[in-house]
Amino acid sequence: MLTWLQRNTLTFPPLAKAMREPNGLLAAGGDLSADRLVQAYRHGCFPWFSEGQPILWWSPDPRTVLFPAELHVSRSLAKLLRQQRYEVTFDQDFAAVIQACAAPRSYADGTWITKAMQNAYLQLHQRGYAHSVEVWDQGELVGGLYGLAMGRLFFGESMFSRADNASKYGFATLVRQLQAWGFVLIDCQMPTDHLHSLGARAIPRSDFAGYLSDHLDQASSGPWVS
Repeated sequence: MLTWLQRNTLTFPPLAKAMREPNGLLAAGGDLSADRLVQAYRHGCFPWFSEGQPILWWSPDPRTVLFPAELHVSRSLAKLLRQQRYEVTFDQDFAAVIQACAAPRSYADGTWITKAMQNAYLQLHQRGYAHSVEVWDQGELVGGLYGLAMGRLFFGESMFSRADNASKYGFATLVRQLQAWGFVLIDCQMPTDHLHSLGARAIPRSDFAGYLSDHLDQASSGPWVS
């Protein structure tokens, strides 16, 4: 039976109670307060719902992740990186990145990054949890992504691209930086061909929970410490 969250508690049900169909649906309801979102990621779940739906919380099994050392860079992407085709910055325009990620896509109807979601993650950015990666071409924002950093884990949320390989360029740059800072895992949540082409793979949810337990409270050497 699906657990409905109350606004006066931040507690989530055990991950083992997540549904098998649809895969990973753990709970519904609650709110998108910064405190609840932080608790959700620490617990191993994340919000994902469409406009008009209740807030839905997910913890799929298996979980799609990327280990920084397993980043796969194609020949074409490697060439762009060597050429320094784009400029990449961090946390320079979080609002613009999340708005671009929420924009309509030709291959999808609507967006799950609602106005309420945008406002919630802007609050997390202001509190030092959520971060953005911007990809620039001669001063124009052509790609990027955003997610959360906690301990030595990065939780990817969404990415966008307005130029060839721009999102992959930003992601590869981020992964290499995270590896240099001592991050051990990037949570990709759900499988996509795009992520698999970059080296993401599936691990059991129980293994993912182990990484949370081991690394959420470990300090990294980078500036993203929350």
